Amino acid sequence: MPQMAPLNWLSLMIMFVLTLMLFNILNYYSYSSIKKSSQQIQLKKPLTNWKW
Repeated sequence: MPQMAPLNWLSLMIMFVLTLMLFNILNYYSYSSIKKSSQQIQLKKPLTNWKW
């Protein structure tokens, strides 16, 4: 029945979009960042000796 073909495409698109959103949400929340304390991070300022 060709009249039912758009419903099949619509359900496939909805399933694809839901799968894509689920995959992106799982990837976003599965990332765990490691926070470094400020004592471990030592920024070295370059020593600039201006001679004008």
